[in-house]
Amino acid sequence: MKSDVRVSEAPRMRSTRTLTLAAAFLALSAVAGHADDSGKDWSTVRIGTEGAYPPFNYLTASGELTGFDIDISKALCDEMKVKCEFVTQDWDGLIPALQNNKFDALIASMSITPEREEQIAFSVKYYQTPPAVAVPKDSDITEATPEALADKVIGAQAATTHFQAAEQYFPDADVRGYPTAEEYKLDIANGRLDAVMDDVVVLDEWLKSDEGACCKLLGTLKADPAIYGKGIGIGLRKGDDKLKEMFDKAIAAIREDGTYKKIQDKYFDFDVYGE
Repeated sequence: MKSDVRVSEAPRMRSTRTLTLAAAFLALSAVAGHADDSGKDWSTVRIGTEGAYPPFNYLTASGELTGFDIDISKALCDEMKVKCEFVTQDWDGLIPALQNNKFDALIASMSITPEREEQIAFSVKYYQTPPAVAVPKDSDITEATPEALADKVIGAQAATTHFQAAEQYFPDADVRGYPTAEEYKLDIANGRLDAVMDDVVVLDEWLKSDEGACCKLLGTLKADPAIYGKGIGIGLRKGDDKLKEMFDKAIAAIREDGTYKKIQDKYFDFDVYGE
């Protein structure tokens, strides 16, 4: 009987050991699949965003982080088979926070510009929309031209391509920078600005809301590539080439399988990806 017990237990012990080793091997393989040449593990990716730029990234009344950027981020993480963790950061601190390892990827509607490419790397673009100008509904400004906006006060979010563009497009205007888009919206609603400049989607969404009832869209502008660069991309630390490759492939994949369009259609009634 003792002999029978030993014989019957031994295979179970070997089987259990074999399964344990196999599970460990699979786990190590999964990690290796998300590791770069330096051995850095990308099974978890920390994503930094602003959380104050609707409809792209913003906090709901209950404190939930949502928006087009956030849904795209989650879809990309699903495609890459990694865990997403989100970190909110003021706009002007996003690039320093990325460089200082507060997070691994910056998904916050940031344009790929030559100036920024000197500091960080970018994925391929994941959308591209034109800038636009909005004015009060009772404004006598009828067109978004340098002549029409000469000596006018224009608001834009500071440290953005839209702020830079406003200064270049309207050299004779008084262009004022605001920490967030919400603050320039309040000032134009309260009569302290003649016009505001931002992404056409941001302005259009605002104008549809009760808070944007004060104003109207004056028109869209051609995006100067010298300012607006190559579109909106995912910011990454230089040297994180494996993570860039993962994001580039994932963007192509969700574009191909229809996931991107499904997310886009939730927020917009046009092709936000651009040309």
